[in-house]
Amino acid sequence: MAGGLNDLFSRLGGRRPDGSGAPTASAIPTNGDPVYPTKALPKFLATMAAKPSPALLDLGPVVGGNVSFFGEELGCHIRVEDVMADIERHTAAGTLDQLPAFFRTRFKSEPGTVDGILCWDVFDYLEKEAAASLATALTRLLGSEGALLGFFSTATDPGRAHYTKYIVVDQGNLRYRAYSGTRVRQRSLQNRDIIKLFESLRVSDSFLMKTNMREIIFRKPAYLAGL
Repeated sequence: MAGGLNDLFSRLGGRRPDGSGAPTASAIPTNGDPVYPTKALPKFLATMAAKPSPALLDLGPVVGGNVSFFGEELGCHIRVEDVMADIERHTAAGTLDQLPAFFRTRFKSEPGTVDGILCWDVFDYLEKEAAASLATALTRLLGSEGALLGFFSTATDPGRAHYTKYIVVDQGNLRYRAYSGTRVRQRSLQNRDIIKLFESLRVSDSFLMKTNMREIIFRKPAYLAGL
């Protein structure tokens, strides 16, 4: 378990009643990082805003600006668990075959205690068995009517070895910042394969973006809350 923010739930800020006054992507220096629109993030935020003081789990890496953004928008408890660092560590050690077992005990929170999960593109870097194990663990953590946001690349070329930090610019835009890593994206998951990973959840929104990324929000219906 990583230290610092990764191990600590934080109560941050208060809710902003709406997104008014939020700067647009073009109004913020990009520092050379590309900024792309997101359709799923506003939907995810709206779902979380309906819950009083929601508990969020971010699969990392730690981005201080994101922690502040979600705290200010939602008045939430947010916990960052850097799963990308777990993947990198196992890749470097040559122990990727141990990831499925690792994910089964990775998260210490009680089942049903998380309202929202930010997966970003973590599943793109996992082989089939490890992806299934992580999806099962996350499904168990979600509470009734909880939401999970995931990004899934539709590109057939895995590209170079690197990871991406998705930095929230505002409700409708994300800055993509590449950082070093030794793992490449694995196979491009078909839509049916993604849905099968989260077979106990229901797709509430799905968007195919021009960035070759599919943004999907899964919800956990109340009648499945015990799963």
